Amino acid sequence: MKLFKMFAAVLSVVVLCLLAVPSALADDWNRKTVITFSGPVEVPGVGAQTLPAGTYVFKIFDSQSDRHIVQILNQDETHVFTTILAIPNYRLKTTDKTVISFRERPAGQPEALKAWFYPGRQWGEEFVYAKSRAVELAKETNEPVLATPIELAAAPIEALKTAPIEAVDPKGEPIELAQVVEAPPAAAEPATVADNSLPKTASSLPLIGLMGLVALVAGFGLRLISRRVRLN
Repeated sequence: MKLFKMFAAVLSVVVLCLLAVPSALADDWNRKTVITFSGPVEVPGVGAQTLPAGTYVFKIFDSQSDRHIVQILNQDETHVFTTILAIPNYRLKTTDKTVISFRERPAGQPEALKAWFYPGRQWGEEFVYAKSRAVELAKETNEPVLATPIELAAAPIEALKTAPIEAVDPKGEPIELAQVVEAPPAAAEPATVADNSLPKTASSLPLIGLMGLVALVAGFGLRLISRRVRLN
């Protein structure tokens, strides 16, 4: 009986690990990140607004080779505050922590969300503002801002996938995107993901390995039980 209980306990641990793998892969794909703001923050996108201090969830909703769609939700993930158009921005050094950058505003005004870098990645999300707001931010912060001419407040998510993107300088003049963001090298570009499905590049090797381990443990346990029965 003790042998059987030990075998059952080991098998249950392995099964729990097996069930945890798909969740880990999904979190790595959508880069779910819990972020707490200590003060109000202006956010762009569909439903753009100023979020009060508090805790929020950032997620990749859809990913294409040259642009991403990011959503900001409440901590319980029951409400989407805004859906943001973003394009990859490359950096040479990675960190093991989430990095959020802001556009500094005059005293008394909330900081404006600029970019989001997920831990361990050299490319992150540089956020795009509606052009009218981007021009204002560029003048206020004296730095170029990514912009789109479409009206984000009323834009469906599908429209974000094809919306034109440009950059505006502090004078309100259009400039090349390369002056604002650095595209990731081909080897570092994010995988294309469509229809909210997991990317094909997500490896199934961990799953296969754990399934093999389950089979080995099960076989070993059955062999011991069989021997015990013969001895008795």
